[in-house]
Amino acid sequence: MRAVTTTSTKQGRQDDGGSGLRRVSESVMGVRRFLRQVVSELKKVVRPTRNELITYTSVLLVFVMVIISYIFVLDYGFGRLVMWAFGGEGS
Repeated sequence: MRAVTTTSTKQGRQDDGGSGLRRVSESVMGVRRFLRQVVSELKKVVRPTRNELITYTSVLLVFVMVIISYIFVLDYGFGRLVMWAFGGEGS
């Protein structure tokens, strides 16, 4: 029984020293694997052509203008309603 206890203690000490290095090694390998996967995914990215980019930009700008107009109308209307309700000087 003593031999088992002594062996397990020595083995435990060896594992503690080795497992620390093993954890660092696994961590480094994990970072390398992550970076390889990032590069692999970036290679799959398809960039839009010039015409697609112009189309997407135009659609975005029109959408933003529509939303700005909608919010302006609501803000103006609610502002007039509040001024009327509380008897303020309306413009």
